[in-house]
Amino acid sequence: MNFHDQPNTFVGQVNLKVENLERALSFYQYIIGFKILEQTEGNAKLTADGKTILLTIEQPNDVTPRQRNTTGLYHFAILLPKRSDLANIVQHLYRSGIQFGSSDHLVSEAIYLSDPDGNGIEIYIDRPSSSWNWINGEVEMTVDPLDFENLLTEINQESWNGLPNETVMGHIHLHVSELQKTEEFYSKGLGFQVVCRYGSQALFISTGGYHHHIGLNTWAGVGAPRPSIHSIGLKSFSLVLANEEARNNIIKQLQALDYKVIEENGIFVTEDPSGNRIQLTV
Repeated sequence: MNFHDQPNTFVGQVNLKVENLERALSFYQYIIGFKILEQTEGNAKLTADGKTILLTIEQPNDVTPRQRNTTGLYHFAILLPKRSDLANIVQHLYRSGIQFGSSDHLVSEAIYLSDPDGNGIEIYIDRPSSSWNWINGEVEMTVDPLDFENLLTEINQESWNGLPNETVMGHIHLHVSELQKTEEFYSKGLGFQVVCRYGSQALFISTGGYHHHIGLNTWAGVGAPRPSIHSIGLKSFSLVLANEEARNNIIKQLQALDYKVIEENGIFVTEDPSGNRIQLTV
């Protein structure tokens, strides 16, 4: 099943603020493997397939250093189509001298790193959904060591060629200030289902039975403040909805919960209780 297509709601693109656009572009092109779709003096739109924007990076004139212990981005997650693609990028990162972490989550295999501005990145592949273990409506996920010896047997190319065309934005994981109102916003407002709870510290939510399209945690501290609007980090992310009718229903649900939805240059935008900006697209 394709969890990143209609009728599911999923993350379409992530929009970041960085301190130095050229430095960020070099990293995202030559280390991560994106292609530039469009570029202006202060902004670049990045793609894997040459058509679909997955990531934008922007260098505001008044950008300030990244603020610690605030709400915002924990990481965004790039989903690769095949296990061999993950093996290939692991080899590429090792040869490039890039440090990264890793984990086996049962539902997926993942590596973790940060861009030059400290924005967190996950790159992962999913195991077949038929192998995921569901218990009382929650999917089982762990943080086990990744079996690199086995993974690297999948390498199928000597030279690395960047992200495959079928790459998508798999999910986003956010720092939030608390979980109760946050769960209400994402479930009753946006229509997501909670599929995993990590104690009282984190929620994982999805549509269509995915292991998670969004992760939400309080690891920056309960009551963590919003970062300055000028701070390096997450500017916004988009959710792709099935159609205009679905978007109109979502807007009504959010407004019934007293959350604002505004239109900015033809794009409908809302904010979760922690100030994370969300574009509602179709």
